[in-house]
Amino acid sequence: MRISVIGAGAVGGQVAFSLAVRGYEVRLLDIAEGLAEGKALDIMESAPLYGFTGSVRGSTDMGLLAGSDITVVTAGKARQPGMSREDLLKINAKIARSVAGEIKKRASGTIIIAVTNPLDIMTKLIFDETGFDSEKVMGMAGVLDTSRYKYFISQVTGSPYGKIDAMILGPHGDRMIVCDDVRVSGRPLSELVDPQALGALRERAKNGGKEVVELLKTSSAFIAPAASVTRMVDAISGDTGEVMPCSVRTLGKYGLPDVFIGLPARLGRRGVEEVIEKELTEDEIKGLAAAAEQILSSLQGL
Repeated sequence: MRISVIGAGAVGGQVAFSLAVRGYEVRLLDIAEGLAEGKALDIMESAPLYGFTGSVRGSTDMGLLAGSDITVVTAGKARQPGMSREDLLKINAKIARSVAGEIKKRASGTIIIAVTNPLDIMTKLIFDETGFDSEKVMGMAGVLDTSRYKYFISQVTGSPYGKIDAMILGPHGDRMIVCDDVRVSGRPLSELVDPQALGALRERAKNGGKEVVELLKTSSAFIAPAASVTRMVDAISGDTGEVMPCSVRTLGKYGLPDVFIGLPARLGRRGVEEVIEKELTEDEIKGLAAAAEQILSSLQGL
């Protein structure tokens, strides 16, 4: 399966590496002369050491998008300390529209995974610009946020990640919905930690990306986001039907307006095979609705 990655920055380069390790044919594209080529060469020079069979070709030629089964969009300005995802809106909207135009022209059969922030808004812009069916456009959001939450839970409880059942929905940002229904080895998380610790876990999950940004100071997370994209690609290419939280078109779920926001989605060969209406609390539904309205307002502002 051929995967194109548009944007050879920290996230894009790591995505290309992760996918190559998994055996995919990757085309890493960037408008900056030499950037994609240099990262592709660096990745491939590690192949004899890692023993992977995948490949990465770097280029500035967007014509290489042709024939892509999946296209990952990471192009855009990265978030800096003190900068919210919303601060990136106008800058990255222009980039997202330009990239979407290239995809529409050169790879009309591809499935798109958006990573550029503000993610839910960028995913909707790409969807609108390409005119693709909604099943073929999604954003990487809750997969990453949920992974962060599971890591934090594991650190507090000592439980293996595979024994933790948790999910974060809503937007990839401050209004994300940390679902109450969390189980560790079948037991409610609330039985394993006190209310204060539980509240701290939820807050840390909401600020997981910000915490990394503040520590790195001049960049943002790239390893966990790349792993999240790779998990989504594996589900699509393997037609696994795995359910994971992604930024998808609401399609009337929970009575939400027509936006893209993090909801449970079943991924397979067609892309988003199904958007699932998971049972949520009244407060969680209200939180989703408020977040969706904010996304809609931002889109109307554009």
